[in-house]
Amino acid sequence: MTPIRLLIVEDDELFRLGLVVRLQQEPELEIVCEAEDGETAIALAGAYPLDLVLLDVGLPRLGGLEACQHIKAQQPGLPILALTSRSEPSLISRLIDAGIQGFCLKGVDSSTLMLAIRSVAAGASWWDCHATREIRSTFAQTLEPLPPPRDSLLTPREREILRLLASGQSDREIARHLYISPGTVRVHLHAIIKKLGAANRQEAILVWQTQETALS
Repeated sequence: MTPIRLLIVEDDELFRLGLVVRLQQEPELEIVCEAEDGETAIALAGAYPLDLVLLDVGLPRLGGLEACQHIKAQQPGLPILALTSRSEPSLISRLIDAGIQGFCLKGVDSSTLMLAIRSVAAGASWWDCHATREIRSTFAQTLEPLPPPRDSLLTPREREILRLLASGQSDREIARHLYISPGTVRVHLHAIIKKLGAANRQEAILVWQTQETALS
C-alpha cells in the first residue's frame, strides 16, 4: 500500500513533536516534511509530492488561513485538514471558503484523527461534531429556508450515497459498498448536487443534513 504523504504545519514545537511521534507509528503514513509557519508551509507544499497537509491555524508570521489560501491557489487538488485549538464560527467559515476539506480540534483521540486523515486524503471531507454544529448554524443564518426533502427530490439510492459520503467514505469505497462503479457514484453525486442547489459535495451534505435535522 502506498503511504499517505503528509506535511505537518504546527508552530508549537512540543505539540508537533508529539504528533509526529504518534503518526510515525502508523505504517500507512509518511511524514514528508514539517513547517512551523505559513510561509515555510507554502514553500514545502510546492516542493514535495504530498497527499495531505495537516494544518494548524494559529501560526506566526503568515497565518494558517492565509497559508491555506496560498496553497489552494497553487495546488487546488491538494487536500488540507485543519487541526487547531481555535473554533470561532467566523474562522471555520473562512477556512471553508479557502477550500479546506476537514476540521478537527486539538485533543481529538488518535483513532479519530487517523480516520479524518484517511477520509480527507481519499477525497472525502471530515468535520468534527463542533465544526458541524457551527457550519449548520452558519448555513441556517445565511441560506434561505429550504423546503423539507420530498421523495421526488432525492432517490433512495441518492440518499444512501449521500449518507455514505457524509460518513467520510470516498467514491471508491461507496462504489464497493453499493456494488456499483466509481463513475456511477460520481454521476449520482452530480445529480444530488444539482437537486439540492448546492455548489459542491460539501455543501450538498450540509444542506441535506440541515433538512434532515429540520424534520427530526
